[in-house]
Amino acid sequence: MVETPTLAVIGAMCVVTYATKAGGLWLLTRVEPSARLRAGLEALPGGIIVAILAPRLAAGGPPEWAVGAAVVLVARRTDSVLLALVVGVVAVLLFRGRLPGLL
Repeated sequence: MVETPTLAVIGAMCVVTYATKAGGLWLLTRVEPSARLRAGLEALPGGIIVAILAPRLAAGGPPEWAVGAAVVLVARRTDSVLLALVVGVVAVLLFRGRLPGLL
């Protein structure tokens, strides 16, 4: 059973997350963003992904680099981030031996 303080913290985090997203969307409907701000907002998701994954790739070895190369190749060829992420997850599971039936 989950304790009440834990549920309260999770609920508060949900409220703050929703308020942040809704507040940002509300603000963007009230203010006309410049072309520079619009370009920055469009690049933000990719920048976050790179910031999270780059240290892991730098600390990894050949298997991690191969998976990274496969993800970049799929993303560039298909222009689909979702497909690239699926390929990356499957490749990592294969390299770690978690999907032995596929090889």
